Amino acid sequence: MIAAPLHIAGERLMLCPSGVLIWPAQGLLAVADMHLEKGSHHAARGRMLPPYDTRETLARLAQALRRHAPRRIVFLGDSFHDADGAHRMAADDRALLTRLLAPLAVHWVLGNHDPALPAHLGGDMTDCLRLGPIIFRHIGGGEVARFGEAEISGHFHPKASLEVRGGVVTRPCFLAEARRVVLPAFGAYTGGLDVRDPALAAFAPRGGRVFLLGRDRLFSVPVGPAPVTSAGRDRSAG
Repeated sequence: MIAAPLHIAGERLMLCPSGVLIWPAQGLLAVADMHLEKGSHHAARGRMLPPYDTRETLARLAQALRRHAPRRIVFLGDSFHDADGAHRMAADDRALLTRLLAPLAVHWVLGNHDPALPAHLGGDMTDCLRLGPIIFRHIGGGEVARFGEAEISGHFHPKASLEVRGGVVTRPCFLAEARRVVLPAFGAYTGGLDVRDPALAAFAPRGGRVFLLGRDRLFSVPVGPAPVTSAGRDRSAG
């Protein structure tokens, strides 16, 4: 995979087509909105989905960890679809997650779907993580108070469309501007919010860029400075 460099707050970040963000200087990998155990959550409410979303998401996470070999991982919230998700994991999936995280410094940024996580997951649990000039939050858009700071967040599951020969391709994407980056959702059962929606357009009031996820590379296009009419939100997002 060919990652795209992004310079923000004086730091060089890398955006990976897998949907994770890498901060090489910190040996850090950030991932947003895995929504583990979303399938079992809906099954308990009579909406029967194939119960393989956690396994597929963890398999993709394992690939990203092998590819980038980070020393530290930051989960940007909604790692589980609900507060009980970690307790519903199958034993094999729980064991896999434990193995993946064992060699890493782990930071769980809490989200609106998982405002509390069980201690057995290990790592630090926080509403907001500050590392050097970069703030990691689940829901971005707060004040980046000090000059030179930047914000990395998730929550909105950004997606964008690109005109290609024969039609339009819509894919999850990174949304970036001078001081903020919103990561795409990483989970197997996550929907998306179009970057033209006012909720996301507000992140780039002076314009920015989107990086659509491709199989092996990202496709970067500019986004305009002004919000336009909402393109609608997938109910699975957030």
